[in-house]
Amino acid sequence: MNENPSQESRDRMESAVGCLLAVVGVTVAGAFALPRAAYSIDGGFEAQARDWGVILVDLPLILFAGLVVPPLTWAAGNRRLRPWTAALVCVAVAGLALWGLATWWHPPQNPNPRHGPGI
Repeated sequence: MNENPSQESRDRMESAVGCLLAVVGVTVAGAFALPRAAYSIDGGFEAQARDWGVILVDLPLILFAGLVVPPLTWAAGNRRLRPWTAALVCVAVAGLALWGLATWWHPPQNPNPRHGPGI
């Protein structure tokens, strides 16, 4: 058997890694954003504080960025760098994106965190 992988198998591997990064990216973005937006989705007492802007704009854009940014970073980095270096660049960009999101995005929070949901 030939030890060097063919170009077709290498392309399939790169595509599979890109798909895996998309799934991981949207999962991490959802795990980061959904707890922060829980009060905007629930709305507090009698849903008075429900924020439709968070539900219809912010969350879909955050999840879309989590879906798109890691594979695009992987594809761009994989053209010039070795695969492990491209993966490190992808992780660094995703970490910077989450840090920027945590710095910029502050959805409304429960005004009294000691009390949980009602009866």
